[in-house]
Amino acid sequence: MTNKPTLAIHKFTSDDGCQLAFLNAGESLLTLAQLVDIVHFAEAGIIAADAQADIVFIEGSISTPEEQTRIKKVRANSKCLVTIGACATAGGIQALRNFANHEDWMAAIYANPEFIETLATSTAISDHVRVDLELWGCPVNTQQVMEAVRALLFGVMPRVSHDSVCLECKRNGNVCVLVTKQMPCMGPVTQLGCGALCPSVGRACYQCYGPSENPNTHSLGKWFVGFGIMPEAITRKFWHINNQAKAFKEAGDYFKGIKIAIEKLKKYGLELGA
Repeated sequence: MTNKPTLAIHKFTSDDGCQLAFLNAGESLLTLAQLVDIVHFAEAGIIAADAQADIVFIEGSISTPEEQTRIKKVRANSKCLVTIGACATAGGIQALRNFANHEDWMAAIYANPEFIETLATSTAISDHVRVDLELWGCPVNTQQVMEAVRALLFGVMPRVSHDSVCLECKRNGNVCVLVTKQMPCMGPVTQLGCGALCPSVGRACYQCYGPSENPNTHSLGKWFVGFGIMPEAITRKFWHINNQAKAFKEAGDYFKGIKIAIEKLKKYGLELGA
């Protein structure tokens, strides 16, 4: 027996990408193993799903009835529960099902959809249990995770910056792709954390890290309109990786409403012409 804090990493509906933040840590993972007892981490071959732990990291969203039950057990066995990545914090890319009929999707993809047990929605962990800390990203990076563990081991809550990606672009000396190339960059409304990876190579931000603090999504969307981008395409920009994050979902709803209004006006115009 040891007196070291215990740590567990659980997976729900996801692609395992955020768990790689641990596996890719290299020497830092070896150091972590000296500071804590890892009691459950199936990706690394340590399996004890019902083990109690001081710090628990959750990857993935809730999208099946089994997961609804399991997350409550995990919460009961956790002192501090941390969600990592877009799936756990906002439902993930699979939450696109929330905008459609999931049964139609299953029927179109699977030969025997009747054998699949799933929910109509994919939802964030915080929709089901209390979450102590959220680390956004698709995926999160090793530095985020290790800094969080370090702070929690000292008994303090990690500080998470909610500034926009634009701040990282300025620090990196990047030329703004929104202004100079008229690319539909989500950086002004997206939380930093990736090091402005995409803008640093001349690409627009994909909003991997979720909404920044007080994002002005309507203003950014109007910029996109000025670039000649249609409301339907703007909706898809917001309804992407973090489509269930409140700010992005509402912005998508807004521009979808504009699309519907335009379609009605076109139809009305055609009827008048007839």
